[in-house]
This record gives sequence, structure tokens and C-alpha cells, in this order.
Amino acid sequence: MKTHRDLQVWSDSIDFVTKIYMITNKFPREELFGLTSQMRRAAVSISSNIAEGAARNTKKEFNNFLSFALASASELETQLVISKNLNYLDIESFNMMIADLNKIQRMIGGLMRTLK
Repeated sequence: MKTHRDLQVWSDSIDFVTKIYMITNKFPREELFGLTSQMRRAAVSISSNIAEGAARNTKKEFNNFLSFALASASELETQLVISKNLNYLDIESFNMMIADLNKIQRMIGGLMRTLK
């Protein structure tokens, strides 16, 4: 493997972060230090853990960081549900974001399987 920049899952997760920033820009101002901040951090954590893991020396270490990325994705999925329940996201946006996130989760899982 070359670098994290060669991984489609890393590229897709970077695009996803951009979408998270765009949708959270529309959240109420009082959520800036709450849900908005948490969602942004979780989204950034996904791509950051993929990149950091890819830079590690062993497949086992890479796999550990992919596990962290999956955990951040699960955290973000929860926050998306909360956002929908609070009507910060319409159902169409929610469904699109969940579909994108699920694709990233599947890609991370597939990469983990290839490392074992």
C-alpha cells in the first residue's frame, strides 16, 4: 500500500466531512458547542484515523485505527438520528447522510477484513 491518499474510503470520508460541515452550518446557533461540534469532530475523526492507521508499521496497528474510525462513524450515526429527531435535518438529508455513512462503514469493514 502506498499512503492513505490512495484509499477510496479515505477520499470518501473527506467528502463526507465536507457534507457534515455544510449541514451543521444550518443548525441553530445554540448547538454550536453541542451537537454541531460533536458531529464535526466525529466526522473528522473517521478520516483522521484512517490516515493515521495507514501510516502505522503493521497491519494490526492499521486495523486498530480502522476500529477507531468505525467507532466514530457509529457515534456520528447516533448524532444524525438525534439531529433528525430535533428537526435539524429533513428526512431526505438524513437518508442521504446515513446512506453515505453506511457506505463508508462498509468500506472500512472490508478494509479491515483484507488486513486480517
